[in-house]
Amino acid sequence: MPEFSTPFAGDNLGRKYTMDELIIAVRFSIAAEYEAVQFYEQVMNATDDKKVLAIFKDIAEEEIMHAGQFISLLEQISPEDKKKYEEGFKENIELWKKATEGRK
Repeated sequence: MPEFSTPFAGDNLGRKYTMDELIIAVRFSIAAEYEAVQFYEQVMNATDDKKVLAIFKDIAEEEIMHAGQFISLLEQISPEDKKKYEEGFKENIELWKKATEGRK
């Protein structure tokens, strides 16, 4: 859990991140955004208050955009991650085609 008593609570290395550490931090940031979306959607499922629903829906959508920003950043600083994403997309398309061929 973050500690808000100091603005530098997360800076416990006493130095700048290496590129590998930065990549790890960006990956963690992506996961944190999706975790936030999950939490907000759980709150939305637990209430019928339309005002609360509207606010949580808006915030959840913003978190998804943040995840997209972090994914874009990760692809820029880690060509290896970008390559793996692209391989995963292609594999998924092929699996989807195979799975849907029999449904026609």
